[in-house]
Amino acid sequence: MPDWDALAEVFAGRRDHLWAVAYRILGSATDAEDAVQETWLRLQRGDTREVGNLPGWLTTVVTRICLDLLRSPRRRRETPADPELPDRPGDAADPAREAVQADSVSRALFTVLETLSPAERVAFVLHDVFAVPFAEIAPILERTPQATKRLASRARQRVRAGAGQEPVADLAGHRLLVDAFLAAIRAGDTEALLAVLAPDVVRRVDPALLPDGVPAEVRGATTVAAEARTMSAPARTARPALVDGAPGAVVVRDGHVRLALTFRIVDGLVAEFAVIADPARLSRLTITEVG
Repeated sequence: MPDWDALAEVFAGRRDHLWAVAYRILGSATDAEDAVQETWLRLQRGDTREVGNLPGWLTTVVTRICLDLLRSPRRRRETPADPELPDRPGDAADPAREAVQADSVSRALFTVLETLSPAERVAFVLHDVFAVPFAEIAPILERTPQATKRLASRARQRVRAGAGQEPVADLAGHRLLVDAFLAAIRAGDTEALLAVLAPDVVRRVDPALLPDGVPAEVRGATTVAAEARTMSAPARTARPALVDGAPGAVVVRDGHVRLALTFRIVDGLVAEFAVIADPARLSRLTITEVG
């Protein structure tokens, strides 16, 4: 007999993550809730005794449900011009939902994502936003990892192109670019990192954070990508945030911002980024956490 209490505990612990994945893919709070509920029903009906990674299994299931919804002719006919933004008082304390509600660029973001095919949208959202490896996305899409990587690359290019349509969409595209930047560093994916860096990108880091001999300023995409391992530790705990009104990231410990990443984005690529840890500099930044 399955241990229903244990399954329910795992599901409850992953529910916000599943909702965030479904919402990013579908662009509808109602559809995201339906997808999460269907995931719970499939968990109850399925035999998960041989599943070694239950959180990963849940993400796969909710993604497949979303993919079926995206491919549904009925849903395509009924999808509104503007995505539905969640607005339910009971969810105000949920970090994943709060992040979306605080993200003023969501409508523009989903307008861009609506131009992608279902497979491109899933590949892009899972890899560039949630850092899921291509090897895990490929079976969901019934593609090879290389084909899945190409889907995400095409989607990334379309998102960049769409980001230049209007100022609000610029902010939406920039937020996704920051997400992709952090995901690439976390995954140690040099190719993905190079895809979001301008050729002459500049990296600046507070000297106190760097090992001896590492310069505070580095220029050039190849050099920056090669030394990205020095950024892996802060990237793992970085949270998306608006820093002085622009997409960035912060590292929070003991309730205080200890480190901030700021970005300058030009033509859909990271032209410059800085890692700030000096308390005096941090105190001068206006930081709004969004997830």
